[in-house]
Amino acid sequence: MIAKIGRGSNLYGALAYNQLKVEKENGQILFTNRIIETPNAQYSVAQLVQSFEPYLIANRNTEKPILHISLNPDPKDNLSDEKFKLMAQEYMQKLGYGEQPFVVFKHTDIDRTHIHIVSVCVDEEGKKISDKFEKRRSMNVCRELENKYGLLAATEKGHRQNDKIFRPVNYQTGDIKSQIASVVRYLPKYYKFQTLGEYNALLSLFNITTEKIEGELQGKIKQGLLYFSLNEKGEKAGHPLKASLFGKNAGIPALELHFEESKQALKNHIAKLTIKASIEIAFQSTNDEKNFKKQLAEQGVNVIVRRNDTGRIYGITFIDHNSRTVWNGSRLGKELSANTFNDYWNNNIKPEIKRLNEPHPKISQHNAMKDLPAEKPHELFDFLNKEITASSTNETSMMESFGGLLPEAQGEDYEEQDFTNKMKKKRRRNSGQK
Repeated sequence: MIAKIGRGSNLYGALAYNQLKVEKENGQILFTNRIIETPNAQYSVAQLVQSFEPYLIANRNTEKPILHISLNPDPKDNLSDEKFKLMAQEYMQKLGYGEQPFVVFKHTDIDRTHIHIVSVCVDEEGKKISDKFEKRRSMNVCRELENKYGLLAATEKGHRQNDKIFRPVNYQTGDIKSQIASVVRYLPKYYKFQTLGEYNALLSLFNITTEKIEGELQGKIKQGLLYFSLNEKGEKAGHPLKASLFGKNAGIPALELHFEESKQALKNHIAKLTIKASIEIAFQSTNDEKNFKKQLAEQGVNVIVRRNDTGRIYGITFIDHNSRTVWNGSRLGKELSANTFNDYWNNNIKPEIKRLNEPHPKISQHNAMKDLPAEKPHELFDFLNKEITASSTNETSMMESFGGLLPEAQGEDYEEQDFTNKMKKKRRRNSGQK
């Protein structure tokens, strides 16, 4: 079992992220500790916040008093809700947070069922609870829980084997094909995007771009994709690589099918409402592109801005790592098109953006969300404890910061896979000649 411990300053953001899973029926509240009970055992974010407020009011000088912990058993472990509850209680008790208010959320939106725990690391008197050697203690507790509940053992070494998955390409280190393969083979499995432009926006976070090419072969028009690595300036670096080198998921037919499936899946997707609300808050509470991007990045959202040679903004795309969805600005609404941001950031004309977080029949979160102070950005993902310092022209450091949020995949020997594919093609050619 792997544990991730993060700290932040925005209690509402941490609770809202988990509660949204509950609203979408992809999660549930398994257990609460020292939380004010409700008559029907159902909670809104605002109700949960009340139980933490005395601790935050008493807080003396702890800059990030919010704890957001995830406990991640091996996907092969089959745990009951009761075991998850007991594990969460024991984990918190042994780390020194057993007497704190906390909420345990179970997430089921991906194949790997896991739990998140939201709590505070200051006691009732506002004193910070010691986190000395916390990482080491956390690892020891995880090993104890594995033994007690018969879980598959996880080691940090084994966990690091997947580090190369979903990492930005570094063209200077060589082996570009393997680096690109480790990204493009998996992105469509986890992210929803509806156009090649949105796909390219997502790829740009990994220093990759792709281009469609057309040609005529035996009287028929053929289409294909070429993939390129990008340098630190966003320029193509190195030779182009054919999509066929990376498997069928990287080619046009598979991507076009993915575009259509994503279109259907996102038609009434709840993420559209939540990301529009986040953009509204960021737009109203920031005055420039850098701070706008930084505020959304703290909520798990990357902003990709495209400019022409004169500096005019002609495209803007939002990548939400919470829901793993990609949205062109105009797809979210005319008021979020590239023209809006060009007028504001290039011409200092701030358009009036209407309230975006409108009521939705499936979201009770709306009532609490409107009470969130605009000047305080969400900090849903302080798991990584890294400050996001990306400039407006370089998204790489932001992508590094989000590395821990991205799904992990098993490493593969891409050279061996490529060799196998070539041998299959050779056998087919030889069979045809006979």
